[in-house]
Amino acid sequence: MNAPVSFSKALWRGFTMKCPNCGQGHLFGRFLKVVERCAACGEDYTPQRADDLPAYLVIAIVGHLVVPALLAVEMAYSPPAWLQLLIWVPVTGLAALLLLQPVKGTIVGLQWQTGMHGFEATRHRRDQEARVGVAPPSDLKELMS
Repeated sequence: MNAPVSFSKALWRGFTMKCPNCGQGHLFGRFLKVVERCAACGEDYTPQRADDLPAYLVIAIVGHLVVPALLAVEMAYSPPAWLQLLIWVPVTGLAALLLLQPVKGTIVGLQWQTGMHGFEATRHRRDQEARVGVAPPSDLKELMS
């Protein structure tokens, strides 16, 4: 029997771009394209609906990091505007690109753990396994039959 995955572990596995269920398989096939199934455990990720939430979160996170840093540099050194742009535009763009995939993975892990959208069947199966103590079915289709 697989040990139940805690909420924080599912989010961390998503943040590290691994399967929230097993922690082994890769969550992404391309930059922001979530794989249909985990290569290691076969978990189905077609129900995920991250939509625009990762982008909104990345904007908020990067904005809350870059703006205070920009203001601190402005107050301490008063560099010319062209130099500020030369520094902060690439920093902002790079930070956003580096955070986008881990944040999306975290959202997928959140959806998987809480049974959002199409993950209700998966959550029901995990809850049943935890109560009964049986090994997980090899395929999600077994649950549907």
